Amino acid sequence: MAYVTVKGGQKAIREAEKLLEYFRCKGGSTPVDVKQIMDQMRSAVDRVMGEGALYAPELAALALKQAEGDPLEASFILRAFPSTLPRNLYSTVDTCQMQVIRRISAVFKDVPGGQYLGPTTDYVKRLFRFDLLEEDEGQVADFVRTYESSGGESLAEIPVFPKVVDLLRQQGLLEERKNTAGQTIVDDITRESLRFPASRSARLQCLARGETGAMMSFAYSSIRGYGDIHPYLGELRVGYVDLCVPHPIYEGEVITAGKVLVTEAEIIACINQKETEAQPKLTLGYGFCFGQNEIKAIAMGILDRCMETENPKAPAEDEEFVLYHIDGIEASGFTSHWKLPHYVDFQSDLNWLRSIQKRRS
Repeated sequence: MAYVTVKGGQKAIREAEKLLEYFRCKGGSTPVDVKQIMDQMRSAVDRVMGEGALYAPELAALALKQAEGDPLEASFILRAFPSTLPRNLYSTVDTCQMQVIRRISAVFKDVPGGQYLGPTTDYVKRLFRFDLLEEDEGQVADFVRTYESSGGESLAEIPVFPKVVDLLRQQGLLEERKNTAGQTIVDDITRESLRFPASRSARLQCLARGETGAMMSFAYSSIRGYGDIHPYLGELRVGYVDLCVPHPIYEGEVITAGKVLVTEAEIIACINQKETEAQPKLTLGYGFCFGQNEIKAIAMGILDRCMETENPKAPAEDEEFVLYHIDGIEASGFTSHWKLPHYVDFQSDLNWLRSIQKRRS
């Protein structure tokens, strides 16, 4: 595509940047502290970390402040940062050892360890809390002090639960999911271009950093009937997992670099009867993302299972369609590029249109 070179616009661009900063500051309110965003806008920070593909709460909060609360712009800023840094190693986590702060199952009422509601808005009335208009630091401190003195749990007391889907595995009711046949290494979509058919590792990476709204919409389309998948939420977990990395000296050993907050969803879908199998089994879709973002993890699990359909008939079952269109940063970037000069293209279309009109007049 041809573009006219933009000349003489540097001063205008600098002034536009100044004006943007002025609009952020002109109200005269106290500047928002990055720690305030981390503490009081957890959902936004977690979403930016997931879509920006980097677990860095402080940087995600800073990106939100810089982007004036725009989660897509903030995710773009966050994802651009690690592209300037070397990749030294790969990390692993074991979600079986997750220190759970929330854990529910929609398929069994009584599960080992019980349902663990944790912090959630699921049972809160969607009504305005006008008292927050007058909230001050003293009220916040009083609430925290009262809650902790009444027996609020600390991270050290958070239990480790067995997995619900392991019960189905032990009974031979669940199909085992595998990566692409013959693949011995995990693909890295940040180092190599995505190719189709994609390996499951590449597919899950794309889904893990996909845009929450886009993934929810595709998953919703399948649930409503544009597809054959009827999902059940086998288990949803939110909690802290140890982030393990290879030992820098002793080969084969790992060390714990810290803990990260993650959300994991395991979606149980309809029976999958294959000719090569003696017995029908349930199938599994997997969702995993940074922070507490339950809608994204559930949607990811549904889409993971949808794309296993052998004969795709719906958009959510088409691997190439889904993976190319759920990346919010790619989508926003291409959509925004229409604001750039397209003078040559449009003049070409005008000349073509005028020539047709002239011939037909």
